Amino acid sequence: MNYSRILSLLCILFGGAVAIYAQADADQNLYILIGGIVLLMLGLYRISRNIPSKNDNQDTTVTEDQDDEL
Repeated sequence: MNYSRILSLLCILFGGAVAIYAQADADQNLYILIGGIVLLMLGLYRISRNIPSKNDNQDTTVTEDQDDEL
């Protein structure tokens, strides 16, 4: 695995753990909870950026004949 993927996975794990810890505490600290969620979302975004789309192989250009039908 490359460095970027490891960093993304660490962000997901650490962010999830922080968010769960902040949520489980009876005296919740809102800033810690938000920080954990931000780390979690950042890691998920970095991982999902590298997943190819299902529609990459399809031709997305519209020809003149198809344009008239629309």
